[in-house]
Amino acid sequence: MKRNYLILFLTSLIFSCNMPTETVSLFNGKNLDGWIIYGTEKWYVEDGELICESGPDKDYGYLGTNKYFDDFILELDFKQEDNGNSGVFFRSTVDGVKVKGWQVEVAPPGYHSGGIYESYGRGWLIKPDQSKDSIVKMGEWNKMKIKVYGDEVTTWINENEMIKIKDSIIGLGKGGVALQIHDGGGIKVKWKNINLTKLN
Repeated sequence: MKRNYLILFLTSLIFSCNMPTETVSLFNGKNLDGWIIYGTEKWYVEDGELICESGPDKDYGYLGTNKYFDDFILELDFKQEDNGNSGVFFRSTVDGVKVKGWQVEVAPPGYHSGGIYESYGRGWLIKPDQSKDSIVKMGEWNKMKIKVYGDEVTTWINENEMIKIKDSIIGLGKGGVALQIHDGGGIKVKWKNINLTKLN
């Protein structure tokens, strides 16, 4: 009998250690508190939405959190207007407009949204299957979910699993979350409901 209680206790302990511990809103819908702008591209809030837009320099731009996050589930909504080439970085750091870390791609249909790209490193680590190209809807709100836990990353768009990858180098990464404006100009993407649940 005691053995059964011990098994139940250990099982519940293991389960609780893997449960979400705290959910925080990274965007308050009013201003850019909690974020740092990198580069000269445009980042602003309008009607409760966070908007990134190419500026006259047509360079890379980033909006990064002022805190680091290790293991988490990140959920957000994005809408691409014009050229929607952007991305969501995790465990990343930014120096000027040079970013070190991993990007979950946000791009027009056919350009690997939900895939993982390592900037200034190994390049594409994994792309979604081509059958998933039409999951992203241009000009409409899309839901993205990113789970980063140890050396494993899983992404979803509109409740469709896009990729899952285990990578030892990602497992060693340290840094924050960042949104990207790609270079080249003509880019405009809107974001809202940016919520992060920390995991133990």
